[in-house]
Amino acid sequence: MSVARLGFALSFLANMAAASAAHDSARHVMGPADNYVYELAAPGSYRLPVIKSAPGGIVLDQTGARHEMHDLLTGHITFLAFIYTRCGDICPLATLRFAELRDLAGSVQGEKLRLITMSFDPDHDSPEAMAEFAKPWRDADEQNRTPWLFLTAPGRAAIEPLLAGFNQPLAPMVDKNGEFRPISHLMRVFLIDEKARIRNIYSPDFLDPRLMVNDLLTLEASDS
Repeated sequence: MSVARLGFALSFLANMAAASAAHDSARHVMGPADNYVYELAAPGSYRLPVIKSAPGGIVLDQTGARHEMHDLLTGHITFLAFIYTRCGDICPLATLRFAELRDLAGSVQGEKLRLITMSFDPDHDSPEAMAEFAKPWRDADEQNRTPWLFLTAPGRAAIEPLLAGFNQPLAPMVDKNGEFRPISHLMRVFLIDEKARIRNIYSPDFLDPRLMVNDLLTLEASDS
């Protein structure tokens, strides 16, 4: 690990104090990440073996532009979360944790880090809906921040192979009368390396931005 990376590894816990001032209203409801009580291993003291290759597929950004997901992942270290904007429980938590992660990772700007929030409900979550969803998480210094993409898919047929590739099963989204009901899904967040390979998968119990930054530093050290 370079001197700069080591310096960041030693200082990022101190940065948490500054990050904790952001997004207070959401954190008041869901609780700050510093409620986690486990001890973190030192960055670079463990390994993150390749789990599998991340799947590709056509996605839309919040302007409606089409992209191949594999192209968005390649060349970046990416944290990817699947959500839907009408979610009232675990999806807001994942979005909050990404905001905290972005605050902590500020010192790594320019080091290829990227965040992706991807909707699995393209019937409702249009590019315009994703742009609206993104607004509370933007700020005046957006150009100097870690890139955070808010994506959806052109339709159900496009999202299903992507979800299958990430092993993200969904329960039916409508009841027998055709009315929308909350989507039952597993919350997983994926750490994906520059070669579009999944290197870690986080459940809600371990969606700690400090752990995620640790893993980022460990991945950079092991793949350098």
